[in-house]
Parts: sequence; C-alpha cells; structure tokens
Amino acid sequence: MSEPAPEFITFDEFSKVHLKIGKVISAEPIAGMKKVFKATVDIGTEKREVAVGAALWIKPEDFVGRTVVICTNLKPRPIGSMTSNGMLLAADGPEGKPVFLTITEEAPLGSSIH
Repeated sequence: MSEPAPEFITFDEFSKVHLKIGKVISAEPIAGMKKVFKATVDIGTEKREVAVGAALWIKPEDFVGRTVVICTNLKPRPIGSMTSNGMLLAADGPEGKPVFLTITEEAPLGSSIH
C-alpha cells in the first residue's frame, strides 16, 4: 500500500519552523510514564526540557551527550508531570524505534538548520 500524496506547504510556511542544534545534558524517567522520558537539551542560549518518546528502546542515561536536532518554536505541551518545550527530530526505524537526527560535523549549540 502506498503512502498518500503529501500536502505541500510553501517556503514561507516552512521558514516558520525553527530547527536548532542541541546537546542532551541530562535525562531521567517521568513518573508514571513507560514510553517517554524527560531530557534537558542545551541549545546554546538556553536549556530546554523536552519529552522523548523513546523509553522502550533507549535508557535515559544512555541518551545523555547526544547531539540532536530540536524544533524550538513548537507550542509547549504537557506530558505527564512535565511540560515539553520542543521536539527532537527522529526517523522511524525498524519496529518503530526512533532514530534521532544528528549532524556529522561540529556546529555550535543553537546553530540554526536551514
């Protein structure tokens, strides 16, 4: 079965999405949540707490130190006992395992992605 044709957006619509480079500086379980943990991401000018839907595949302590791509202008959303202030970008891996986007060369934390 093929995927439906994507709904196209304009360049102006895409430019509203703020994507930045960040580094996970801490991660911990969220009480009562089995699939999600909390990560603190340093984006250079500030630190953001985000919910990470990867707890079935990755231990929070193993997530620390990763360089990630984060959407910084997504509306905050309550998740369990926390509020997620961004979203980490990931691809769908085998069996639904998230494969988090990263970079292959050094870039300063907070660098914008175009």
